[in-house]
Amino acid sequence: MNRKKLQKLTDTLTKNCKHFNKFEVKCLIKLYYNLVGDIIERQGVVNGLDRNAFRNFLHVTFGMTDDMIMDRVFRGFDKDNDGCVSVSEWVYGLSLFLRGTLEEKMKYCFEVFDLNGDGFISKEEMFHMLKNSLLKQPSEEDPDEGIKDLVEITLKKMDHDHDGKLSFSDYEQAVREETLLLEAFGPCLPDPKSQMEFEAHVFKDPNEFIDM
Repeated sequence: MNRKKLQKLTDTLTKNCKHFNKFEVKCLIKLYYNLVGDIIERQGVVNGLDRNAFRNFLHVTFGMTDDMIMDRVFRGFDKDNDGCVSVSEWVYGLSLFLRGTLEEKMKYCFEVFDLNGDGFISKEEMFHMLKNSLLKQPSEEDPDEGIKDLVEITLKKMDHDHDGKLSFSDYEQAVREETLLLEAFGPCLPDPKSQMEFEAHVFKDPNEFIDM
């Protein structure tokens, strides 16, 4: 990408980006095209970051290991559902992922956890996510029973209208009372340490962009 195009893209994305300044947007664009460049070397023409490349980024950069959650995070970034994360989806997605307000993060996490997109987190969805995210412990007992118990305990704490599933309103109220419940069904946001390391690594060397 030539300098003029990069400048125009940076200006456009910065204008619509809540949580990054111009320098940071430029750094993220540069990282994006480095990652896409690696895919092009392997596969030829690509439209953006595909699911595998994006999941690899989440795993390597933020230590995410839960396939189901990583898949949902990918869908959260891929707003137009074309199977690739474009450069604008990348910048806007990371804006929320790294620096979103509690309100933004609640909406994002709820969408990640609402596996079938029906506006509720059902008992079945809770069961699948908790079973997936909990460490497999070798034991005599049936692990599924323990997870079912955990689902019931979670519902008791979060299901404010007692309808046996979580609406966004239930989830929001529970998280405002106890913010640790934000990622109740699996880690779908970066932990503070990996977030700081990522930002320190990516947002550096302002001299390189002295012409801004």
